[in-house]
Amino acid sequence: MKSVALGTQGLEVTVEGLGGMGMSAFYGPRDDEESAATLNRALDLGVTFIDTAEMYGPFLNERLIAKAIGSRRDEYTLATKFGIEISADGKSFGTVNGSPAYARKALERSLQHLQTDVIDLYYVHRIDPTRPIEETIGALAEFVAEGKVRYIGISEAAPETIRRAHATHPITAVQTEYSLFERAPETNGVLDTVRELGIGFVAYSPLGRGFLSGEFKTIDDLAPEDGRRSMPRFSPENFAKNLELVDKIGELAAAKGVTPSQLALAWVLAQDVVTIPGTKRRSYLEQNIAAADIELTDEEIKDLEAVVPPDAVAGERYAEAGMKGVHL
Repeated sequence: MKSVALGTQGLEVTVEGLGGMGMSAFYGPRDDEESAATLNRALDLGVTFIDTAEMYGPFLNERLIAKAIGSRRDEYTLATKFGIEISADGKSFGTVNGSPAYARKALERSLQHLQTDVIDLYYVHRIDPTRPIEETIGALAEFVAEGKVRYIGISEAAPETIRRAHATHPITAVQTEYSLFERAPETNGVLDTVRELGIGFVAYSPLGRGFLSGEFKTIDDLAPEDGRRSMPRFSPENFAKNLELVDKIGELAAAKGVTPSQLALAWVLAQDVVTIPGTKRRSYLEQNIAAADIELTDEEIKDLEAVVPPDAVAGERYAEAGMKGVHL
Protein backbone atom coordinates (compact mmCIF):
# COMPACT_ATOMS: atom_id res chain seq x y z
CA MET A 1 0.00 0.00 0.00
CA LYS A 2 1.45 3.35 -1.06
CA SER A 3 2.17 5.95 1.61
CA VAL A 4 1.71 9.66 1.06
CA ALA A 5 2.30 12.86 2.98
CA LEU A 6 -0.83 13.89 4.88
CA GLY A 7 -0.51 17.64 4.88
CA THR A 8 2.83 19.40 5.17
CA GLN A 9 3.63 18.91 8.86
CA GLY A 10 5.56 15.66 8.42
CA LEU A 11 2.96 12.93 8.86
CA GLU A 12 2.94 10.09 6.32
CA VAL A 13 0.08 7.59 6.08
CA THR A 14 -1.07 4.87 3.75
CA VAL A 15 -3.26 6.36 1.03
CA GLU A 16 -6.01 4.01 2.13
CA GLY A 17 -6.60 3.49 5.83
CA LEU A 18 -9.14 1.54 7.85
CA GLY A 19 -12.09 3.15 9.62
CA GLY A 20 -13.06 1.39 12.84
CA MET A 21 -16.47 2.88 13.60
CA GLY A 22 -18.68 0.15 12.15
CA MET A 23 -16.84 -2.51 14.11
CA SER A 24 -18.25 -1.21 17.37
CA ALA A 25 -21.16 1.15 16.74
CA PHE A 26 -24.06 2.25 14.57
CA TYR A 27 -23.90 -0.42 11.83
CA GLY A 28 -25.58 -3.46 13.31
CA PRO A 29 -24.30 -6.39 15.41
CA ARG A 30 -20.71 -6.47 16.61
CA ASP A 31 -18.30 -9.31 15.91
CA ASP A 32 -15.21 -8.45 17.93
CA GLU A 33 -13.34 -11.59 16.89
CA GLU A 34 -13.74 -10.91 13.17
CA SER A 35 -13.04 -7.20 13.69
CA ALA A 36 -9.79 -8.02 15.50
CA ALA A 37 -8.81 -10.34 12.66
CA THR A 38 -9.62 -7.58 10.17
CA LEU A 39 -7.43 -5.08 12.02
CA ASN A 40 -4.49 -7.47 12.00
CA ARG A 41 -5.07 -8.43 8.38
CA ALA A 42 -4.98 -4.75 7.45
CA LEU A 43 -1.54 -4.41 9.01
CA ASP A 44 -0.35 -7.59 7.31
CA LEU A 45 -1.40 -6.15 3.94
CA GLY A 46 0.29 -2.82 4.56
CA VAL A 47 -2.67 -0.69 5.62
CA THR A 48 -1.26 1.08 8.66
CA PHE A 49 -3.54 4.12 9.10
CA ILE A 50 -6.23 3.22 11.67
CA ASP A 51 -9.06 5.65 12.44
CA THR A 52 -11.27 5.58 15.53
CA ALA A 53 -12.96 7.91 18.03
CA GLU A 54 -13.88 7.80 21.69
CA MET A 55 -17.60 7.94 20.85
CA TYR A 56 -17.49 4.75 18.77
CA GLY A 57 -19.13 2.52 21.30
CA PRO A 58 -18.56 4.80 23.22
CA PHE A 59 -15.03 3.65 24.10
CA LEU A 60 -15.59 0.15 22.67
CA ASN A 61 -13.69 0.70 19.43
CA GLU A 62 -10.64 2.21 21.09
CA ARG A 63 -10.53 -0.73 23.50
CA LEU A 64 -11.00 -3.21 20.65
CA ILE A 65 -8.07 -1.74 18.74
CA ALA A 66 -5.84 -1.81 21.81
CA LYS A 67 -6.67 -5.43 22.52
CA ALA A 68 -6.45 -6.57 18.90
CA ILE A 69 -3.20 -4.94 17.80
CA GLY A 70 -1.72 -3.40 20.92
CA SER A 71 1.42 -5.48 20.59
CA ARG A 72 1.85 -4.07 17.07
CA ARG A 73 1.59 -0.41 18.08
CA ASP A 74 4.80 0.56 16.30
CA GLU A 75 3.40 -0.72 12.98
CA TYR A 76 0.49 1.67 12.64
CA THR A 77 -0.49 5.33 12.63
CA LEU A 78 -3.35 5.87 15.03
CA ALA A 79 -6.00 8.58 14.68
CA THR A 80 -8.74 9.19 17.21
CA LYS A 81 -11.19 12.00 17.94
CA PHE A 82 -12.87 13.84 20.78
CA GLY A 83 -15.46 16.57 21.13
CA ILE A 84 -18.83 14.90 21.63
CA GLU A 85 -19.27 14.77 25.38
CA ILE A 86 -19.46 11.24 26.78
CA SER A 87 -20.40 10.19 30.28
CA ALA A 88 -17.71 8.66 32.46
CA ASP A 89 -19.35 5.23 32.25
CA GLY A 90 -19.55 5.42 28.46
CA LYS A 91 -23.30 4.83 28.42
CA SER A 92 -24.38 8.09 26.85
CA PHE A 93 -23.16 10.97 24.76
CA GLY A 94 -24.58 14.41 24.24
CA THR A 95 -23.60 17.89 23.19
CA VAL A 96 -20.40 18.98 21.51
CA ASN A 97 -17.83 20.14 24.05
CA GLY A 98 -14.58 21.66 22.80
CA SER A 99 -13.47 23.12 26.12
CA PRO A 100 -9.84 22.68 27.16
CA ALA A 101 -11.01 20.85 30.29
CA TYR A 102 -13.01 18.30 28.31
CA ALA A 103 -10.24 17.97 25.72
CA ARG A 104 -7.83 17.05 28.52
CA LYS A 105 -10.28 14.57 30.05
CA ALA A 106 -10.95 12.94 26.67
CA LEU A 107 -7.27 12.73 25.75
CA GLU A 108 -6.25 11.01 28.97
CA ARG A 109 -9.19 8.63 28.60
CA SER A 110 -8.28 7.75 25.01
CA LEU A 111 -4.64 7.17 25.91
CA GLN A 112 -5.80 4.75 28.58
CA HIS A 113 -8.31 2.96 26.36
CA LEU A 114 -5.84 2.68 23.49
CA GLN A 115 -3.05 1.57 25.83
CA THR A 116 -0.58 3.98 24.29
CA ASP A 117 1.41 6.97 25.46
CA VAL A 118 0.95 9.01 22.29
CA ILE A 119 -1.76 9.55 19.67
CA ASP A 120 -0.42 10.13 16.18
CA LEU A 121 -3.33 12.25 14.93
CA TYR A 122 -5.87 13.76 17.31
CA TYR A 123 -8.99 15.26 15.76
CA VAL A 124 -11.63 17.64 17.00
CA HIS A 125 -14.57 15.41 16.06
CA ARG A 126 -17.17 18.19 15.83
CA ILE A 127 -16.81 21.94 16.24
CA ASP A 128 -18.19 23.44 19.45
CA PRO A 129 -20.42 26.37 18.37
CA THR A 130 -20.30 27.93 21.85
CA ARG A 131 -16.59 28.75 21.98
CA PRO A 132 -13.85 30.04 19.65
CA ILE A 133 -12.02 27.31 17.75
CA GLU A 134 -8.80 28.97 18.91
CA GLU A 135 -9.59 27.88 22.46
CA THR A 136 -10.00 24.22 21.49
CA ILE A 137 -6.96 24.13 19.23
CA GLY A 138 -4.92 25.90 21.87
CA ALA A 139 -5.58 23.00 24.23
CA LEU A 140 -4.50 20.48 21.60
CA ALA A 141 -1.35 22.48 20.98
CA GLU A 142 -0.48 21.91 24.65
CA PHE A 143 -0.89 18.17 24.13
CA VAL A 144 1.59 18.33 21.24
CA ALA A 145 4.06 20.26 23.41
CA GLU A 146 3.70 17.57 26.08
CA GLY A 147 4.42 14.78 23.59
CA LYS A 148 1.04 13.11 24.06
CA VAL A 149 -0.19 14.03 20.55
CA ARG A 150 1.95 14.20 17.43
CA TYR A 151 -0.37 15.95 14.95
CA ILE A 152 -3.70 17.78 15.11
CA GLY A 153 -6.75 17.45 12.88
CA ILE A 154 -10.33 18.68 12.74
CA SER A 155 -13.44 17.06 11.32
CA GLU A 156 -16.44 18.58 9.53
CA ALA A 157 -15.29 22.19 9.71
CA ALA A 158 -16.13 25.18 7.52
CA PRO A 159 -13.35 26.91 5.56
CA GLU A 160 -13.15 29.92 7.90
CA THR A 161 -12.94 27.60 10.92
CA ILE A 162 -10.14 25.66 9.23
CA ARG A 163 -8.23 28.89 8.60
CA ARG A 164 -8.59 30.08 12.18
CA ALA A 165 -7.60 26.68 13.57
CA HIS A 166 -4.55 26.52 11.32
CA ALA A 167 -3.48 30.01 12.40
CA THR A 168 -3.58 28.85 16.04
CA HIS A 169 -1.53 25.69 15.50
CA PRO A 170 -0.65 23.95 12.21
CA ILE A 171 -3.42 21.56 11.24
CA THR A 172 -2.30 18.32 9.62
CA ALA A 173 -5.64 16.93 8.41
CA VAL A 174 -9.28 17.77 7.87
CA GLN A 175 -11.64 14.80 7.85
CA THR A 176 -14.97 15.10 6.05
CA GLU A 177 -17.43 12.80 4.35
CA TYR A 178 -16.59 12.56 0.64
CA SER A 179 -17.70 10.08 -2.01
CA LEU A 180 -19.57 9.82 -5.28
CA PHE A 181 -22.67 10.26 -3.09
CA GLU A 182 -21.30 13.27 -1.18
CA ARG A 183 -19.53 15.89 -3.29
CA ALA A 184 -20.04 18.94 -1.04
CA PRO A 185 -16.31 19.43 -0.26
CA GLU A 186 -15.81 20.32 -3.92
CA THR A 187 -18.21 23.26 -3.76
CA ASN A 188 -18.27 24.48 -0.13
CA GLY A 189 -14.66 25.60 -0.14
CA VAL A 190 -13.23 22.87 2.08
CA LEU A 191 -11.07 21.14 -0.54
CA ASP A 192 -9.88 24.46 -1.93
CA THR A 193 -8.97 25.66 1.57
CA VAL A 194 -6.99 22.62 2.65
CA ARG A 195 -5.07 22.56 -0.61
CA GLU A 196 -4.24 26.24 -0.31
CA LEU A 197 -3.01 25.81 3.28
CA GLY A 198 -1.13 22.54 2.78
CA ILE A 199 -3.48 20.53 4.99
CA GLY A 200 -4.24 16.89 4.25
CA PHE A 201 -7.77 15.73 3.46
CA VAL A 202 -9.16 12.46 4.81
CA ALA A 203 -12.36 11.22 3.18
CA TYR A 204 -14.61 9.19 5.46
CA SER A 205 -17.59 7.12 4.28
CA PRO A 206 -16.10 6.87 0.78
CA LEU A 207 -18.66 4.18 -0.01
CA GLY A 208 -21.64 6.31 0.97
CA ARG A 209 -22.04 4.35 4.23
CA GLY A 210 -21.99 1.13 2.25
CA PHE A 211 -24.66 2.12 -0.26
CA LEU A 212 -22.09 2.36 -3.07
CA SER A 213 -20.98 -1.22 -2.44
CA GLY A 214 -24.03 -2.53 -4.26
CA GLU A 215 -24.63 -4.95 -1.38
CA PHE A 216 -27.94 -3.38 -0.33
CA LYS A 217 -30.90 -4.08 -2.59
CA THR A 218 -33.65 -3.30 -0.05
CA ILE A 219 -33.74 -1.63 3.33
CA ASP A 220 -34.24 -5.09 4.84
CA ASP A 221 -30.64 -5.90 3.94
CA LEU A 222 -29.76 -3.75 6.97
CA ALA A 223 -30.06 -5.25 10.44
CA PRO A 224 -33.05 -3.95 12.45
CA GLU A 225 -30.72 -2.07 14.84
CA ASP A 226 -28.55 -0.62 12.04
CA GLY A 227 -28.38 3.16 12.43
CA ARG A 228 -28.42 3.71 8.68
CA ARG A 229 -32.14 2.95 8.70
CA SER A 230 -32.67 6.44 10.16
CA MET A 231 -30.49 8.20 7.57
CA PRO A 232 -32.38 10.05 4.83
CA ARG A 233 -30.57 8.38 1.93
CA PHE A 234 -31.75 4.98 3.17
CA SER A 235 -35.34 6.10 3.82
CA PRO A 236 -38.20 4.45 1.90
CA GLU A 237 -38.80 7.53 -0.23
CA ASN A 238 -35.12 7.80 -1.26
CA PHE A 239 -33.77 4.25 -1.26
CA ALA A 240 -35.05 3.24 -4.69
CA LYS A 241 -33.82 6.46 -6.35
CA ASN A 242 -30.34 6.02 -4.91
CA LEU A 243 -30.28 2.34 -5.79
CA GLU A 244 -30.77 3.32 -9.45
CA LEU A 245 -27.54 5.33 -9.23
CA VAL A 246 -25.70 2.41 -7.65
CA ASP A 247 -26.92 0.11 -10.42
CA LYS A 248 -25.43 2.49 -13.00
CA ILE A 249 -22.13 2.43 -11.15
CA GLY A 250 -22.37 -1.35 -11.14
CA GLU A 251 -22.64 -1.39 -14.93
CA LEU A 252 -19.47 0.69 -15.25
CA ALA A 253 -17.71 -1.50 -12.69
CA ALA A 254 -18.65 -4.68 -14.57
CA ALA A 255 -17.30 -3.22 -17.78
CA LYS A 256 -13.98 -2.56 -16.06
CA GLY A 257 -13.92 -5.94 -14.33
CA VAL A 258 -14.03 -4.58 -10.78
CA THR A 259 -16.66 -4.40 -8.05
CA PRO A 260 -18.83 -1.31 -7.45
CA SER A 261 -16.98 -0.73 -4.16
CA GLN A 262 -13.63 -0.81 -5.88
CA LEU A 263 -14.73 1.59 -8.59
CA ALA A 264 -16.19 4.02 -6.05
CA LEU A 265 -13.02 3.90 -3.94
CA ALA A 266 -10.80 4.33 -6.99
CA TRP A 267 -12.74 7.49 -7.84
CA VAL A 268 -12.12 8.94 -4.36
CA LEU A 269 -8.42 8.09 -4.51
CA ALA A 270 -8.21 9.72 -7.94
CA GLN A 271 -9.07 13.02 -6.23
CA ASP A 272 -5.63 12.96 -4.52
CA VAL A 273 -7.01 12.50 -1.03
CA VAL A 274 -6.55 9.86 1.66
CA THR A 275 -9.54 7.68 2.46
CA ILE A 276 -10.55 5.43 5.35
CA PRO A 277 -13.18 2.90 4.22
CA GLY A 278 -14.57 1.05 7.20
CA THR A 279 -15.34 -2.63 7.47
CA LYS A 280 -15.43 -5.34 10.11
CA ARG A 281 -14.84 -8.21 7.69
CA ARG A 282 -11.58 -9.40 6.16
CA SER A 283 -13.20 -10.21 2.83
CA TYR A 284 -14.39 -6.63 2.33
CA LEU A 285 -11.07 -5.27 3.59
CA GLU A 286 -9.18 -7.19 0.93
CA GLN A 287 -11.59 -6.02 -1.75
CA ASN A 288 -11.15 -2.41 -0.63
CA ILE A 289 -7.37 -2.66 -0.54
CA ALA A 290 -7.32 -3.88 -4.14
CA ALA A 291 -9.01 -0.63 -5.17
CA ALA A 292 -5.78 1.26 -4.46
CA ASP A 293 -4.21 -0.41 -7.49
CA ILE A 294 -7.02 0.53 -9.89
CA GLU A 295 -6.17 3.32 -12.29
CA LEU A 296 -9.00 5.29 -13.85
CA THR A 297 -8.67 7.10 -17.13
CA ASP A 298 -10.00 10.63 -17.52
CA GLU A 299 -12.80 9.17 -19.61
CA GLU A 300 -13.76 6.65 -16.91
CA ILE A 301 -13.85 9.39 -14.29
CA LYS A 302 -16.03 11.48 -16.58
CA ASP A 303 -18.39 8.56 -17.15
CA LEU A 304 -18.74 7.94 -13.40
CA GLU A 305 -19.45 11.57 -12.66
CA ALA A 306 -22.00 11.64 -15.48
CA VAL A 307 -24.05 8.79 -14.02
CA VAL A 308 -23.83 10.24 -10.49
CA PRO A 309 -23.82 14.03 -10.80
CA PRO A 310 -23.57 15.93 -7.50
CA ASP A 311 -27.27 16.76 -7.35
CA ALA A 312 -28.53 13.26 -8.22
CA VAL A 313 -28.44 11.70 -4.74
CA ALA A 314 -31.76 11.77 -2.91
CA GLY A 315 -31.74 12.85 0.73
CA GLU A 316 -29.27 14.52 3.09
CA ARG A 317 -26.37 12.53 4.49
CA TYR A 318 -27.64 12.89 8.08
CA ALA A 319 -31.01 13.45 9.67
CA GLU A 320 -31.73 17.02 10.81
CA ALA A 321 -29.94 16.74 14.17
CA GLY A 322 -26.83 15.30 12.56
CA MET A 323 -26.72 17.98 9.89
CA LYS A 324 -26.59 20.65 12.59
CA GLY A 325 -23.34 19.15 13.80
CA VAL A 326 -21.36 19.22 10.58
CA HIS A 327 -20.74 22.97 10.84
CA LEU A 328 -20.70 23.75 7.15
